[in-house]
Amino acid sequence: MKVVILCGGLGTRLREETQIKPKPLVTIGEKPILWHIMQLYSYFGFNDFVLALGYKGEMIKQYFLNYHFLESDFNINLANGEIKHLNKHQKKWKIDLVDTEKDTLTGGRLRRLRSYLGNDTFMLTYGDGVSNVNIQQLLEFHRSHGKLATITAVHPVARFGEMQLEKNKVLDFKEKPQTQQGWINGGFFIFESGVFDYLQDDKTILEQSPLENLAHDQQLMAYPHEGFWYCMDTIRDVQMLESLWAMGSAPWNFFSKKTDVIDQELA
Repeated sequence: MKVVILCGGLGTRLREETQIKPKPLVTIGEKPILWHIMQLYSYFGFNDFVLALGYKGEMIKQYFLNYHFLESDFNINLANGEIKHLNKHQKKWKIDLVDTEKDTLTGGRLRRLRSYLGNDTFMLTYGDGVSNVNIQQLLEFHRSHGKLATITAVHPVARFGEMQLEKNKVLDFKEKPQTQQGWINGGFFIFESGVFDYLQDDKTILEQSPLENLAHDQQLMAYPHEGFWYCMDTIRDVQMLESLWAMGSAPWNFFSKKTDVIDQELA
């Protein structure tokens, strides 16, 4: 199953960093937040990624083109240009890096990826949010209800889209109001290909008419996640995530934890 990550936004509220790099390359613990997100999906066995690039997308391409050199020691013979990796770091990741243009909006970016996704179920999230959501349980929930779309509902830091829920069914979706129930759009979506019928053009904002209309058509279900979720939106958010990583207490870093600790957190 492919995992779409939206990587094209301008990141204007994080200008301290995004003047020189795209937001998904802002680092936490010397690794881009995009790497952290991909690690989460990889932990649960999902290693086939489609990155929707836009603003400074060439830097994300360069990062992955040079990944083995950045992550490994190597020997280079300047006489003939031969390069030998000394301790090559292996990843199972397969990555489609797709330029969806700088000014395209979130729904438009997804619409441009249709030929890469075909008619299969796929996952989607944002390139700036980390969580300890159990992706396997999220997928099981999606398959259980038979609707076109699943959205992960999380508790704020209250600045994002709010949903009105009834027995996990999304009755209403509004982007960035005052919170009423305490649930917001946390990303970590799962979609069927029928969602493309709700996307009009490059100016379509996924979080507005597509999700609103899916909710109206009773095709949008919510997976409530009570655990950790954090969106890196400002320099204070970067510092918060950095501090969690530095202390060794990053809830999204499953790879460094013992199995029994992870099982307890995900229970």
